Amino acid sequence: MPFDVRRFDIYRKVPKDLTQPTYTGAFISILCCVFILFLFLSELTGFIATEIVNELYVDDPDKDSGGKIDVSLNISLPNLHCDLLGLDIQDEMGRHEVGHIDNSMKVPLNQGGGCRFEGEFTINKVPGNFHLSTHGATAQPHNPDITHSIHKLAFGEKVQVDKVQGAFNALGGTDRLSSNPLASHDYILKIVPTVYEDLSGRQRFSYQYTVANKEYVAYSHTGRIIPAIWFRYDLSPITVKYTERRQPFYRFITTICAIVGGTFTVAGIIDSCIFTASEAWKKIQIGKMS
Repeated sequence: MPFDVRRFDIYRKVPKDLTQPTYTGAFISILCCVFILFLFLSELTGFIATEIVNELYVDDPDKDSGGKIDVSLNISLPNLHCDLLGLDIQDEMGRHEVGHIDNSMKVPLNQGGGCRFEGEFTINKVPGNFHLSTHGATAQPHNPDITHSIHKLAFGEKVQVDKVQGAFNALGGTDRLSSNPLASHDYILKIVPTVYEDLSGRQRFSYQYTVANKEYVAYSHTGRIIPAIWFRYDLSPITVKYTERRQPFYRFITTICAIVGGTFTVAGIIDSCIFTASEAWKKIQIGKMS
């Protein structure tokens, strides 16, 4: 007797003349297809989209930076001449730089009566400060006006992703134009290392920060008021990491198979129950008539 591979068929076919279509079955079939289509589109949207997963750990993520952090500062002082304004940097490693000018630019405002400072510089990964003042001026002005507005203060690489709502430029938009012109301003920053890793595995190293501030009038040893804008910073040992992830393809296929198979199975059970109940009801009615 020749070997017949059809004996392994677990999906045996029922002849059409042995099946009976019903309106209920058609209605359930249509609902079943619509439901499957809806779930399929939902899963497809989730598969195409990326999600951002964040985690915290204790480490220095950017060990190749040489212990340096890039800083970008953009600030306007509408009532202080550019010749009087300077940037000073100092930290606990002994750095003390007065009148930093590398990669910086001063743009006159208000017909030369004000100044916008734009600069990019590096700081060491130790507690310290950088400040804008008239300390480096050859002649100290009488009652300098240090009112200001901060457009940008950011650390590290730029990270701009819609799904990441971080404090990468927490001081951006700060307005102190109506404050005491002779008052000094202390911005106390807690810098948090941040890593963003995209789907390709490329990492960008940036820094978020929280800020607290105070305003006060400071006097020099000669009794004169010399206001300044201080940015005092310290680094957090905690690193925040954002990772882009996408659902694996095998999980997407598994979910689609589960949706299709589960929906058809449940729909078949419902249809069978309705059909059986309908047939039983018909027999009861026939019995009453007879």
